[in-house]
Amino acid sequence: MDFGGGDEIGFERIGVAGVITLTRPKALNAVTHKMILALSKAFAAWERDKDVALVVIKAEGRAFSAGGDIADAYRAMRAGTRPVQFFADEYRLNAALARFPKPCVPLIDGIVMGGGVGISCHGSHRVMTEKALFAMPEVGIGFFPDVGGSFLLSRLKGSYGMYLGLTGARIRSGDALRAGIATHAVESAALGDVFDQLCKGVAPDKCLKGFASAPQAETDEGALFSIAKLFSREKLGDLLIGLQQAREAGERVAETALKAIGKASPTSVAVTFREINTGAMLDMDECMRMEFRILNRMVAGHDFPEGIRAAIIDKDGAPKWNPPALAAVSDAAVEAYFAPLPGGDLAL
Repeated sequence: MDFGGGDEIGFERIGVAGVITLTRPKALNAVTHKMILALSKAFAAWERDKDVALVVIKAEGRAFSAGGDIADAYRAMRAGTRPVQFFADEYRLNAALARFPKPCVPLIDGIVMGGGVGISCHGSHRVMTEKALFAMPEVGIGFFPDVGGSFLLSRLKGSYGMYLGLTGARIRSGDALRAGIATHAVESAALGDVFDQLCKGVAPDKCLKGFASAPQAETDEGALFSIAKLFSREKLGDLLIGLQQAREAGERVAETALKAIGKASPTSVAVTFREINTGAMLDMDECMRMEFRILNRMVAGHDFPEGIRAAIIDKDGAPKWNPPALAAVSDAAVEAYFAPLPGGDLAL
């Protein structure tokens, strides 16, 4: 079964399931434009195919998908070209997955970040094992939580999504299950049996209930209370002041959060704060249109290519942000990222 993904992604019909396998283990299954286009074709075809009852997504290697393949985006930006089409097609795929009418069951048995979140965490059932590692670390490379991050993160209780978005914190399956990012936790050793039952037509809810584990949440209640208190502010300035005061009072959550935010792009932090707050009031399609507006400004700016350079190209870990401090990011500059696009919004 070929939807045009080449050797980067595989498609099969096994029993009643349409099966997707990410096959770029050496690249941590980073999502390429070719993979996005192939996935879009597969979901459209399987939505119409009455013999396909559900879709299962799995991956080779130690990562489910560590994000989007942004090296190509960097080269395009350095050459003066805005890589908008890649993201437009990716965002359309994210929106299509969110509205897909059949069960979609990603089996997340490793790293899932960025673009990998976009092709998994909008599915109906999100299965994570003890090997899963979730993060939306985009502010650290001068970007923002996209691929529907504004929808996903804004709906997590206790301001947990704001915490994840502003700090890029990495969490395991216990925290992901408690937060609702994962719908089920399953031991890695049981995934083969889960896969077999799903392909044989056992209903996902019944199947996953039979294999469900109950991992202990990694973050204790005290830390969650601090997160809810500190990340629920209406203004970013108030949030930062609260974190500073909490750090002085000895709250470890505040210390860790301020350290992470201090390393991130100031522009990205300010835009992400606005994005997540706004996303809470929008549906998925509206979130994707908002994110496309932000994306167009990010690829035309300084911090995104600089962040990729520091993290992936030169790997020096020393990005030079412009502006270099949150105090220099004006409200008007932030609002400009959300302004209507001259050519119109993303068509979904």
